[in-house]
Amino acid sequence: MADATNKIDADLRVKFGKGAARKLRVLGKIPAVMYGHGTTPVHVALPAHQIGLLLRRANAVLELNIDGKSHLTLVKDVQKDPFLQIIEHLDLIVIRKGEKVQVEISVHLTGEPAAGLIADLDTKTLLLEVEATNIPQNLKVSIEGLEDGAQIHAKDVELPKGATLISDEDAVVALVHLPAEEEEEEETEAAEGDAEAAPAE
Repeated sequence: MADATNKIDADLRVKFGKGAARKLRVLGKIPAVMYGHGTTPVHVALPAHQIGLLLRRANAVLELNIDGKSHLTLVKDVQKDPFLQIIEHLDLIVIRKGEKVQVEISVHLTGEPAAGLIADLDTKTLLLEVEATNIPQNLKVSIEGLEDGAQIHAKDVELPKGATLISDEDAVVALVHLPAEEEEEEETEAAEGDAEAAPAE
């Protein structure tokens, strides 16, 4: 089930439209809709401050208490004001314990490559199928000591127990190489070497 800190008291909404949504936000609440598993969409109002804290975690699972009944949901979409970055609306998917869902999980690089090299994170998220109540916060990929030209593909990333990779397994997640300036110097030196080696006409 969702962590105890993810339990939220939700109020049913009976008024809709921009005006009603504005009034809710003035009262410190966020409008949301909950749907899935063939159920009729349920419109609710959630406490804005608590939601703001919980949404710092990607793919947050929320346990809503609506009129004494518990509903487990996954945050599917967050709509924000483009200028103020205030949460305006949430889409929530009804989930069940043990059910698997497909979610994008962020990739974090750990460690340092061999001296003088840098690593590029080419794929920032991977699509996984995981248990809805056991979604990892991120995927850690070690680049410790890797040499120039080393590549890490999606299929090389260690996944949590029970998770399945949905993304292309051959997608390059990380690439280790020389800094751009040094690469350019090596290319220039190689070109000059080729020119010197070429027979005079």
